[in-house]
Amino acid sequence: MYFNYFRMRIKKDIKNCKTCIYRQMLFGNLDDFEYKLINDARTERLYERGEEIKREGETVDSFLYLRKGLVKLFKTDKRGKEQILSINKPADFVNLLTIFSKANYKYGIRAIEDTLVCDVNLEVLEHVISTNGDFAMRILNRMSNISEEIIENRFEIGQKQLKGRVATILLYFADDIYHNRIFDLPITRREIGELITMTTENTIRAFSEFKRDGLINIQNRTISILDYERMRNIAKSG
Repeated sequence: MYFNYFRMRIKKDIKNCKTCIYRQMLFGNLDDFEYKLINDARTERLYERGEEIKREGETVDSFLYLRKGLVKLFKTDKRGKEQILSINKPADFVNLLTIFSKANYKYGIRAIEDTLVCDVNLEVLEHVISTNGDFAMRILNRMSNISEEIIENRFEIGQKQLKGRVATILLYFADDIYHNRIFDLPITRREIGELITMTTENTIRAFSEFKRDGLINIQNRTISILDYERMRNIAKSG
């Protein structure tokens, strides 16, 4: 536990929030004073693959914005087994649905690639929200969009059969995360099964059948999508 926090490093890539290429996604309508408040309350933290960013049960005291890398949100059962809930990619607001709970994290957050996170003190963010109605509305709209996206994605994946679910996840990595049809899987087959609510055995079987049918090639963790159109049709038809 403490070893992970020891390895986490502080970065100084951005001198001011106003220079961040992602600022328009949430912080685009702040004035200079508000930018300074947020910037002074912000810490850039770099985590290596496998490092824990937030522990389940830890107090929610900051707003997390993912600038680089990938993280997973997960729950741990009574036997100590982790189950992945979702994956966040760059430009995601990792804990936006949690920051106003005034409670503890109901899930853990761990880097699954080398990851850079902007960590903003929650009290400062709440102050800006309380004094800037437009910013508060932007926060609420963003929270609504995230909630709707989670519901829609869960509903969509639940309508598909095994191959459709696996194809959807592979295309998610290729199109939305890596923007390349050749990529290294950042999570295990078991974790993919958890994401799509399928057993590890069935997930591995789907990978094997995709490889046998010439849709993908697998070399260790590297996946190459060889027949993108067929994969997309499988994902659509379910």
